[in-house]
Parts: sequence; C-alpha cells; structure tokens
Amino acid sequence: MGLGTAVSIVCKTPGIGGGKSRLRPLLGVEMAQRLSACFIRDVAVALEAIPEGLGRQLYALFSPAGSEAVLRVLLPPPWTLVPRQEASVGTVLQASMAAFLADGHDCAIMVNGDSPTLPTAFVEQAIAALREPGDRVVLGPARDGGYYLVGLKRPHPRLFEDIAWSTPEVLACTLQRAEEIGLPVVMLPTWYDVDEPHDFLRLQAELSGQAPGRGAAVTSGPAHHTRAFLAAWTAAQAVAP
Repeated sequence: MGLGTAVSIVCKTPGIGGGKSRLRPLLGVEMAQRLSACFIRDVAVALEAIPEGLGRQLYALFSPAGSEAVLRVLLPPPWTLVPRQEASVGTVLQASMAAFLADGHDCAIMVNGDSPTLPTAFVEQAIAALREPGDRVVLGPARDGGYYLVGLKRPHPRLFEDIAWSTPEVLACTLQRAEEIGLPVVMLPTWYDVDEPHDFLRLQAELSGQAPGRGAAVTSGPAHHTRAFLAAWTAAQAVAP
C-alpha cells in the first residue's frame, strides 16, 4: 500500500485567507469567520474517523502561505499543512494530485472545507473505489452543481482544465473532461456545501433533524463544532434588539 491514500481538506485560513464571504451579510464578518473555522474542524473530524487500517494520511491544502500558525490551531498533528498559492482552484487540485501520487500515495482524495456534516462513509467509499483494479476518477457531487470530493489514482491534468470554477457548471464540465480522456467515473452520493444563505438554512434544518429529502440510510457527520456555533448564534439572535 506504500504511503496509503492522501486525504486532504482544501481550505482558506479563516480570518486571513477567507471566512465565508457570501454569508457575511447574514452573520457578520466575525461570525462568518468563526463558522468557517467550525466547518474546517468538523470536516477534519470526519476525515480523522477514517480507520487508520485503511491506510490514510491527512493533509490540508491551504492559502494563504504564512498562515500556518493560525490554521494549526484548528488542525493539529497528525495533519500536515501544505500551502498552495496556484492561480486557480484547478491548478491547486491538479498540482496537488500529481505531487501526492509522485510521493508514493496509491491514490489522492481532495475534500472541500465547506461540508461540515459530510459522512465519513462517503470518503471510505471513495478510497475503496480507487483501490479497485483499473483507472478512474471518483466524484462527490454537490447540490450546487460542483463537487465536494474528487479522487484519483493517476494524474489527469485535463480533468481540471477549462472548468468554470465556482459556478453551477463545475461538475458537468468535469464529467465532459473525463469523457474526453476516456476516464471512467464513480459517483458518490450527493451532499452539499454551505456557501450561500440558503445553504445555511439547509444546514440549520439538517442539524435540527428537519432537512428535507434526507435518506434514512444516510447518517450525517456529527458536526459538533458547527452545532455549538449554531446554538450560540441562535440564542444571540433570540435576545438581539
């Protein structure tokens, strides 16, 4: 198995590299940054729950460089922090995939830092799919038209080229690239990112057990940090003038 699977969070350091800018009108700058920190920590907990027996190493691909000390508070060892300053999301993903695979990992998986309730089981499914014989890409489709996870066992730069990043066309464009290069696709269950106010409302509904359309067989991640944030924010809203 060598180094096993490289499992990475892709994120910006809250308060320095970002902080849920599209939620700031709803939450305010400081609370949006705090929420972003909760998301990163909850995604980290979900990835830490992957059994070590599966063979995995944990990384955070982050920006901006120089913010390691701040991010290290959220992601202590065994997390390895890897600064990425490439010009686009696609370049970050492509370069990081190639680097991890060149280092000897049998496959590499990138997970966004905006899905705090992501089930660990989805990532375990991705690892299992990548370890099956034959080449493939594994994608976790997001409700907004993007993806929350991408995994490869061999570098495929074309998969990340000519993509309209941060738009609802990301997944569709990626599937087109996979078809162009003849790369089989394995799709995981659909989940969601929390980027917009309506995503925040969905998150509130999910953590209160009222999310629409949830399958009974799907168990969300615990999201303890996000739950605590939402409880405090809701209480503050209740007493606000």
